[in-house]
Amino acid sequence: MHRYLFLAAVLSSGASLCAQGTPPLTADQIMERVAANQDRTEESRKQYVYKQHIHVVSRKTNGKLMQEEIADYDVFAAEHGSSKKLAKLSGKYWHNRQYLTYLAEATPDSGSLDGELVSEFRDDLVNEKTKDGLAAGLFPLTSKQQERYQFKLLGDQTLNGRNVYRIRFQPKDKSDIDWAGEASIDKEDFQPVTIFTNLSRKIPFLIRTALGTNLPGVGFSVTYRKQADGVWFPSTFGTEFRLRALFFINRDISVSLMNSDFEHTHVDSTIHYAAVQ
Repeated sequence: MHRYLFLAAVLSSGASLCAQGTPPLTADQIMERVAANQDRTEESRKQYVYKQHIHVVSRKTNGKLMQEEIADYDVFAAEHGSSKKLAKLSGKYWHNRQYLTYLAEATPDSGSLDGELVSEFRDDLVNEKTKDGLAAGLFPLTSKQQERYQFKLLGDQTLNGRNVYRIRFQPKDKSDIDWAGEASIDKEDFQPVTIFTNLSRKIPFLIRTALGTNLPGVGFSVTYRKQADGVWFPSTFGTEFRLRALFFINRDISVSLMNSDFEHTHVDSTIHYAAVQ
C-alpha cells in the first residue's frame, strides 16, 4: 500500500514539475502564431461567398443628417483579394430644405461634400484588393505589419464563450501616427475575436492649425466569427468619428459593415491552426 502511495506521489510531483516547466506565452509569441495563421485563413476564405451590408452616414456636428447610404454586395473570392458585385444601393440626402432619395450608384449629389465623403468611405471598404472584405492595413495581424508594432499581454478572459488573450498593441516608433489598440486573441486557434483601435497619437499641431485638419475620436472595431469548418471571418466592422479638414469640412461620420450568409463553395478538410509548441 505504501508503495502505491509513494508511486502516486512521485507521478503527481512529476506532473507538477512539467506544468511548472512550461512558461506562459508572451505577447510576441501569441502574435507570431496569429500572423502564421493569417495566410492559412486568407487562403481558406477563398472558398466562401457571402453577403456584405454597408451603412455610411454623414451628419453636421449639431446632429443634422446630411447624407445616408446603404449598400448590399455579393462577395466572391478572387486571386488577389475579393470581388464584389453591388446587389442593391439606396440612400437619401439633404437638398433645398428637403430629403431626396436615390436608388442608383451614380447619385444625384455625387459632387457635393457629403456625397463625396459617403462615396469615398464606402469605396474604401469595398476595395477590390482587400483579402477578407475589409480595407487592408487597419490592424497588425500579418508578420509584415507586426514588424512595426510592440505588444503587451494584458491578461485573459472569456469572450463570446471563447477563452481569449488580451493584447495591447502600439507602434514601436512613438513618433508614428498609426493604429494602436487592443485585440482579443482566441487561445485555441490563435485568431482575433475582437479588435479595437484608435490613433496612436494626436494629429500634429502644425497640421491642425495650418491646414485645419483633425480626426478627433477616430478608431475602428472589428469582431470575428468562426465558421463550422474552422475558418474565421470578420463579421462586423464599425467606426464613428469627427472629420475636420481644410477649415470648412466639419462632419460626424459613422460607418458600419456586416458580413453574413456565408456559403462554402468547395468541399475541403477542416482547418487546423498552429498549436502551442
